[in-house]
Amino acid sequence: MFKAFINAFKIKDLRNKILFSAAVIIVCRIAANIPCPGVNTGNLKLYFDKLSQDTAGAGGFLGMIDLFSGGALQQFAVGALGIMPYISASIIMQLLVPVLPALERLKREGEAGMNKINQYTRYLTIVICVIQGAMTAIAMTHPERLGLPAALPGQPLVSGNLSAFVFFSVIILTCGTMILMWLGEKITDKGIGNGVSIIITIGIIDRLPKSIAQLYDMWQSGGTGDARFRTPHVLLLIIIFAVVTALTIILCQGVRKVPIQMARKTVGNKVAGGSTYMPLKVNFPGVMPIIFAGAILMFPPMILRLIPSSRIAALQQYFNHGSYAYMLMYGALIIAFSYFWVSNMFNPVQIADNLKKEGAYVPGIRPGKPTCDYLDDLMTLITFAGAIFLCALSIFPMLLTMWLKIPYAVASFFGGTSLLIIVGVTIDTLSQMESLLVMKNYEGFLQRGRLRSRRG
Repeated sequence: MFKAFINAFKIKDLRNKILFSAAVIIVCRIAANIPCPGVNTGNLKLYFDKLSQDTAGAGGFLGMIDLFSGGALQQFAVGALGIMPYISASIIMQLLVPVLPALERLKREGEAGMNKINQYTRYLTIVICVIQGAMTAIAMTHPERLGLPAALPGQPLVSGNLSAFVFFSVIILTCGTMILMWLGEKITDKGIGNGVSIIITIGIIDRLPKSIAQLYDMWQSGGTGDARFRTPHVLLLIIIFAVVTALTIILCQGVRKVPIQMARKTVGNKVAGGSTYMPLKVNFPGVMPIIFAGAILMFPPMILRLIPSSRIAALQQYFNHGSYAYMLMYGALIIAFSYFWVSNMFNPVQIADNLKKEGAYVPGIRPGKPTCDYLDDLMTLITFAGAIFLCALSIFPMLLTMWLKIPYAVASFFGGTSLLIIVGVTIDTLSQMESLLVMKNYEGFLQRGRLRSRRG
């Protein structure tokens, strides 16, 4: 593998792509460390430390944004919103395309239609940026208005005119997100690809050294009270991390191969056709169910805090991050959103029609509606297996925090959104780099053959 990285820098085209991507990533990290005017970064750091203790590291609304901004929110930096508004806009547009006939027609027009849809996605990104930017700025001035804990007494998060701060912060945060979106597109066009995903991944990895240092401090001090941390615990965590990472790779790469028989056709002097297979991914929705479930569950506690009633306030305990009730609801939502995503993105009717038009069929299954029903039933079973696996992977960090008293900032790298994004993006990026290496007759990232996935 190390030889493959060396070979990557021997190819001028690939070397330029890597260096260009690295330069853009540095610019993105700079944007994540330049605070917006009017923010007291010292008081903000103390507030986030208190917030992480009160919510078991979840951070609610702010924690979700901070995850995808690579810690920029803790400094209320120019890139505090990160690339999340663009991701949200892309998800919304993907869900609207099958629903709205006008967008469906644009999609069928090919490249010109997709360019138009991408333009609509950018406009929607601006709208989401304004909404999220306003909510985030208000959270800096009056956190209690959004159901968050109030700022520490005598330690305001913002100085100066609060209304002007909100107005200018919305403009700055919106511009910051649009610049990050543009940089991500440049990485896709001129870099190693997966621009937006790479920016998110680097932001998550940027939190890793701090988590390792926190784990090291716990080991050196031996912990206090129930959080005693010894060498056997460290070795156990290393083994757990290796196992969970391996299982995550299996989840990301796992497919169910559906055999397809192609009708033999004579084209000139060649005979086309034969047998092949259709790969159905076990984790078809990817990380989206986790994002949806987390986004849904962070609003009920915010709303309950705004209702002045003792009975209503008692319901908050069921939405505390890391509680068994929260885990149960979280898992149920992940499974539900997994099926929701597959039902919107996987179209067995269209696949069956395309197979019928091409003269292909699934052995033992009649073309047309029987093929559609077969693919639908098969995808339902595959999605159930993938959703259960995804559910277990997402809840595991909470169990580590509850049982082993590991801070959630550290435990989050043992599963959930962070690990899924890191593993998925790394595999895709290495696959793209390997394809360029093989084209230039260089050895890939494995000593024998190419970097293979279960998709072939």
